[in-house]
Amino acid sequence: MVSGYKSSRFLSEINVTPFVDVMLVLLIIFMVTAPMMKEGVDVNLPQAKGKVLPTQEKRMSITITSKQEIYLNDRKIEFTSLEDKLKKVFQERRDKELFLKADEVVPYGFVVKVMAAIRSAGIEQLGMVTVPLEEGKQ
Repeated sequence: MVSGYKSSRFLSEINVTPFVDVMLVLLIIFMVTAPMMKEGVDVNLPQAKGKVLPTQEKRMSITITSKQEIYLNDRKIEFTSLEDKLKKVFQERRDKELFLKADEVVPYGFVVKVMAAIRSAGIEQLGMVTVPLEEGKQ
């Protein structure tokens, strides 16, 4: 061996520091954005060309007419008592699923108020019922 010369050895360990840094940044991003995702009203929109969903229990639906009248199935309900009625109806039901039909001339703000009342009554899934588009009218 030549004096003053050290034999160099290969480092066979993987440097995980950059990986840990990236993971910590992603963790912080998800921690900050997760609470923001819970804001607003959750709605499960049906597909326009969907199939009929099978269910054992009778389907419950809320209908809002052009005069802003609210019907639970076929019974008229006042907006002020909507939340209490829904809590009573869905108290014994296993699936907390409701379908919303609204006339196209109803103001968006009123529909959102009804959706908020539905959500605060403990309904877990809200489906929006629409009419399928006709061919060529998109």
